Amino acid sequence: MTNHSETAGPFENSDISEAEPYGPAEGAQVTLRTPGELADALPYLLGYRPEDSMVLVALHDREGRGRFGGRARLGIPANEEDWEAAARQLARGLVVGSERRGAKPERMVAYVCQEPGPGESGRDVKRRLDRLAQLMRTECGSLDVPVIEALCISDGRYWSYCCPIERCCPEEGSPMGLPGTSVLAAAATYAGIQVRGTLRELRARLQPFETAAALKQEIALDAAGMTLVHRILDETTRQDVARETLDLAERVIRRYAAAAPVSGAHPADVRDDDLLGDDEAAALILGLQDRTTRDLAAAWMEGDEAAPALRLWRALARRCVGPYGEHAAAPLTLAGWVAWSTGDELEAREALAMALGADPDYLFARLLHQACNEGLDPEAVRRCLRVERAGRTPADVAEQADPAPGTAHAEPPRPPAPAPGASIPADGEDAEPDARTGSRRRRRARSAAGRDARSGARAARDRRRPADSRPRSAGAGPVRRGGGAPSTRAAGAGDAETGGAPSGSEPCPPEGDA
Repeated sequence: MTNHSETAGPFENSDISEAEPYGPAEGAQVTLRTPGELADALPYLLGYRPEDSMVLVALHDREGRGRFGGRARLGIPANEEDWEAAARQLARGLVVGSERRGAKPERMVAYVCQEPGPGESGRDVKRRLDRLAQLMRTECGSLDVPVIEALCISDGRYWSYCCPIERCCPEEGSPMGLPGTSVLAAAATYAGIQVRGTLRELRARLQPFETAAALKQEIALDAAGMTLVHRILDETTRQDVARETLDLAERVIRRYAAAAPVSGAHPADVRDDDLLGDDEAAALILGLQDRTTRDLAAAWMEGDEAAPALRLWRALARRCVGPYGEHAAAPLTLAGWVAWSTGDELEAREALAMALGADPDYLFARLLHQACNEGLDPEAVRRCLRVERAGRTPADVAEQADPAPGTAHAEPPRPPAPAPGASIPADGEDAEPDARTGSRRRRRARSAAGRDARSGARAARDRRRPADSRPRSAGAGPVRRGGGAPSTRAAGAGDAETGGAPSGSEPCPPEGDA
């Protein structure tokens, strides 16, 4: 049990030592003795400040002391009837994941974090979440992993569900320390570790515009859809669109790399939005619906290219406005992949989760999300993408003049098209191609090489296609219905014949995935 009433004195066997990845430099050690120190440690354990969250942190015994292991977080379900299932999922997910890595936790620390609602106080939140904290303790206990401390954090105060001692854990709660003033905060700062804001702030960088600029971008997407969709569906011009998309993306990446740096996430995003024209964004968003093109674009994942590429994928996700929300699956997946490849697992998980929110059937996002959550090494995917990129000839990435933002880019020369290669498997129901070029119906097409295309960027406002009018051809997967603009996505050579599973040409999914 944590020493609730101690603030100084000899270290006990129950003390908890924080270590990498969110801790002080290698060789240093910080000992946490009190509930307040555990509460203060949570942002450093996660890398951000959680909101509306239930969190479990694994502890492993090491020379008689607890050492932090894996972390798991879920949003607190709004419906109390779902609390038991959420607690079971959280506990079993963390324990099973730890066992898969070779070490079952010996103990747990549990947290529930939520700000008061209208008319509530922090103490009201603590009482309301008492049952949830107890469920988390019960589920961990059923797996033979006891919870040694359970804390509620709300309204700048913390409470312990395990300590009955009034003088150290009063009923009205104890105030949290000022951020950045604890010993752990000092050690983390010395080690160069930064705590971000909240997940809400992180997601805001990836969410579509909600300003007047959204209408201009939607009009640009409508216009680009009328010129690009039929070219993507036509096998004779589809590879040309792929090459044009990659060339344009490379020019914008170079433009971003040359831009003057600014401080702060929001000013940086505004700068990037100003550097990307509406027509350019529309052409890139639609072009990346082709899976082979998307897989080749994913090769900008390391070195000096990675940071500006991530900025571009974020900017494109913000441009998937209005009925084009489903199209965000491609740039969000690319953003998640580059973030994971460069070591930012937090943004990777959030971007990939948002990609699955945009399109639950997007298999590339699902595979990456699973691999990232399981702590696999992204090098397996990097090796595959390096091989794919090596198949492009120098002419494929020939230098192009960089037009001013907002202007239509000139069509570059037409060198040999990108080779399909062994594509990373992605989202995939298949359907037979529809040769009726005049059709205004949503559909998916599949070429003889096993690549499909989901057509349908919205036409002009007076020619909108019905959202649920896509026919289902033989061999197609389940038809998903819903509002929003139809999607244009073509498969790579490694995509599945049925249900999005990898086909026989041995694609390169992350290691450890089915």
